[in-house]
Amino acid sequence: MNPEPSNSTPPPPRLSRAALVAVVLIVLAVVAGLVPRLLHRSALAAETRELALPSVTVVSPMPGKPAAGIPLPAEVSPWIEAPIYARASGYLKRWLVDLGARVEAGQLLAEIETPELDQELDRSRYQLAESEATLALAKTTSDRYTDLLKSASVGEQETAEKQADFALKTATVKAARANVRRLEQLQSFSRVTAPFAGVITARDVNVGDLIAAGGSKQLFRLAQTDKLRVFVRVPQTLALAITPGQTAELLIPERPGQVFTGQVARTAGAISPDSRTLLTELEVDNARGEILAGSYGQVKFAEAKGALPLTLPGNVLLFRAEGPQVGVVQPDGKVELRNVKLGRDFGATVEILGGVSPTNQVILNPSDSLASGDMVRAATAAKPETAKPGTAK
Repeated sequence: MNPEPSNSTPPPPRLSRAALVAVVLIVLAVVAGLVPRLLHRSALAAETRELALPSVTVVSPMPGKPAAGIPLPAEVSPWIEAPIYARASGYLKRWLVDLGARVEAGQLLAEIETPELDQELDRSRYQLAESEATLALAKTTSDRYTDLLKSASVGEQETAEKQADFALKTATVKAARANVRRLEQLQSFSRVTAPFAGVITARDVNVGDLIAAGGSKQLFRLAQTDKLRVFVRVPQTLALAITPGQTAELLIPERPGQVFTGQVARTAGAISPDSRTLLTELEVDNARGEILAGSYGQVKFAEAKGALPLTLPGNVLLFRAEGPQVGVVQPDGKVELRNVKLGRDFGATVEILGGVSPTNQVILNPSDSLASGDMVRAATAAKPETAKPGTAK
């Protein structure tokens, strides 16, 4: 008897575990080979795009040196200085003080011989005596006519004439006396005296010189140097920090290492449009005479704390019709041209009073064709190394 055939299909052959592992390994190998190539290709494309951009060197604005610590040029002047001129004409009879002499107020400096003025004074005194005699006669006549008028011995017209003549003679005497006083005062100017205590800094006359009253030639120059005035022009960036009573330091090149203390007495109160500076006057004590008036000095304002302006190298500037400009690189690599306001020029660097901030990246040596919107690749400029002591750079 034959067995009945089975209707069930045999199960499909199953992959062995070893074959499955082999397939997975093949897939991983393919992926591992393709991914680095894709990443490399993408990086190469990005690098190619970056290298296609022009490369620029950038710097950031840096705060400048504090103006308070920078010595400012100053002019040392006497506390009081005056040229002494002649008020009386004549010849110099003698001089009693010479160059560098210390004098007191009212001290006799020189004498002028005034023969013409003396004669004019004598004549005016004689005229005064004549006028006084005439006045006495006119007074007597006027009084007599006044008494006679009471008894009707003279007319009113005659009495009025005598009284008017008396008034006229009185005015003449007063004018003569005023002229005598004027000439006496002029004669007193033949003695040249010091108007204040100080030092004779110039003597421009000798014995026998012809002296003209009101002339342009000075006889002496007198200066008071126990206290000095120091004039300094403060930059606009520090002007608001200067106040009267503030302490400052005066340096004299001829006295190295020595510091003189002064105080701000007053300021001009306005910025000079020519130099953009504030004229400031200091008072410095010079009782020991260590500072010569007229010297050149330098002033430091240690207490002044002004805002520090930003500085940039001078080779970042573009000078165009719009004015001075700089190229600023934005975070996305685009260039923005900005107008800037310039301050003081220090040669290698220049002050920037407006237009940029400390966080901006400014292009060094920008090309003349640089325009806003250009794409660039920025590289930070290397900072100069500081030379070590004992080594040469």
